[in-house]
Amino acid sequence: MSEKPTILSTVRRYSNQLFRFIRGRVRSEEEAEDILQDVWVQLSRLSNLDEVESLSGWLYQVARNRITDTYRKKGTESLDDLTYEDEEGNLNVKEILLSDSQSPEDAFFKEIFWDALMNALDELPENQRQVFVWNELEDLTLQEIADKTNENLITIISRKRYAVQHLRQRLQALYDELNND
Repeated sequence: MSEKPTILSTVRRYSNQLFRFIRGRVRSEEEAEDILQDVWVQLSRLSNLDEVESLSGWLYQVARNRITDTYRKKGTESLDDLTYEDEEGNLNVKEILLSDSQSPEDAFFKEIFWDALMNALDELPENQRQVFVWNELEDLTLQEIADKTNENLITIISRKRYAVQHLRQRLQALYDELNND
């Protein structure tokens, strides 16, 4: 028969591994300590630990949520630094997806952005998606794409424009969500 978990036994058991988990996803040790403290505060507010089906799963989910909340609060400056439109109004996707920055915050944004981009691309008709991928991610010019597909350049430009409009709309929703306090 296993012993019922207490707050103290839970803190002792999970403190180090939870801290390492959080620390790997935030910029500083102080930020990780603050988030871990928030996790313990939420744990202390539970009226009955036995009601939690998976205590470790619950702890990690609370930690993930706190990390997300932290990035949402800081998201405006970070996301503004990563996203912009060029002179022609095109989204600069490669700057986000292919940047060399290795901070935990940048990695977090890249992961979220990559998932959102892939989901949005999946919603596009195949010909629009392909034009966007070839042009933005594989660096083919629109003329090269027209030559490759034996399509009129105007058709390729139109497909790219529709893809960008759709992606701009979808990524705006992500931007708004990350910056929603």
